[in-house]
Amino acid sequence: MPNARKRATKPKAPHHGKRLPKGPQGGIELLLIQSVEHLGSQGDVVEVKPGYANNYLLPQGLATIVTSHHKRMVDKHKAKLLEIQSARLAGLKNLAREIGRQSITVEANANDEGHLYGSVGAADLAGALKRNNIGITAAQVRLEGPLKELGLYTVKIHLGQEIEADLKVWVVPSVSEDEPKEGS
Repeated sequence: MPNARKRATKPKAPHHGKRLPKGPQGGIELLLIQSVEHLGSQGDVVEVKPGYANNYLLPQGLATIVTSHHKRMVDKHKAKLLEIQSARLAGLKNLAREIGRQSITVEANANDEGHLYGSVGAADLAGALKRNNIGITAAQVRLEGPLKELGLYTVKIHLGQEIEADLKVWVVPSVSEDEPKEGS
């Protein structure tokens, strides 16, 4: 029996057999499906060299041929993303207003001069806000350093998208059970 070897066939690209649209500079015009570093972001129409289009962008599924249908689909997708983004921003602004109206009190052990034995950190403030039904993380609390003395502080809360809120924090001495209360 003769030694019959099968030739491995290379998978054909989805554009095989079609002429790719030429751009004004003589390259291939493609619509990016995904963002490609140093080329463009999702939905951009770019012009690239034929080899880059045929050997990388199209086979990897990063780009497609520019058609009016594809442009409409991308425009619809961008509009939906903008709508979601604006709703998120409105929610963050409402949360910033709510935090601005808050004033939280944190109890801490302190000496007679008002210096704390420990300190109040971002996690303590995030926990205090959680008890007021405002969910933020400790990473969103912007302290210039731990709070180490009794008093009133204004702390920035970074909510994202350059939206910040000012939170009033009262650090007060903790009242222990064995100390006599005034008026007793």
